[in-house]
Formats: sequence, C-alpha cells, structure tokens
Amino acid sequence: MKPNNLFFFFFYLFIGDLCEGDQNLGMSNAVDAAGDPIPTSAVLMASSKQIAFKCQAENVAFLKCKKNDPNPEKCLDKGQQVTRCVLGLLRDLHQKCTKEMDEYVGCMYYNTNEFDLCRKEQEAFEKACPLE
Repeated sequence: MKPNNLFFFFFYLFIGDLCEGDQNLGMSNAVDAAGDPIPTSAVLMASSKQIAFKCQAENVAFLKCKKNDPNPEKCLDKGQQVTRCVLGLLRDLHQKCTKEMDEYVGCMYYNTNEFDLCRKEQEAFEKACPLE
C-alpha cells in the first residue's frame, strides 16, 4: 500500500471503531445529558436558515457592536445574546421536529456538510419546521 492509502486505511479503522454499532450519526448523538442539541458544525449548518431568520436581531446587534468598538470585551453581552438565541432555537427545533432534524443533521455530518447531498432531508426538515 502507498503511504497515503495506508493513512486512510488506519483512519477508517479508527473511525470505524469509534462508530461501531452506531447506525444514526444525527442528533441522537449530538445532545447533552439534558437532551439539548450540542451545536456541532452539522447541527449549525442544518439550522442555518432558521438561525438567520430567528436570531437576526441579535446577530445584527453583535456585528454592529464589533464594527463600532474593536475591544472584544465591549461586545461580550451581545455575543451572549446571540448564543442564548441560537441554543434556545436549537432546543425548540429539536423538540418540534426531532426525527427530521436528526435525519438532516445525520446526512450533513455523513456528507461533510454538503447541502447538495442532503436536499431530501433538508426538504423534510423545512416542511416539519418551517420558518415562522
């Protein structure tokens, strides 16, 4: 085996051991002890439209603060507001449409956050949890 192929072989074995017996790589493994979603990249990417819609005011306020004052300490409160909004939204989405979110997040995780490869799951998620 070539060195590159050998690396991928061992990487696959390592990842395979970590995921052994795990058929669903979605939200069921991306929740904390309280059942709240952990904001992994797949979770955030899958929820990006809802985050942009529901947390727009908080994000705009944070960006304006950052633009007006280069001192990071001045915008900590605005950053916490964004974080609170996103975590609350993820909790609500997970409670409202668990199955569809799990499937979409699992697809995004499996396909390294490639939206084009998860359109079917995206459509089901957006139908179950429309922008309101």
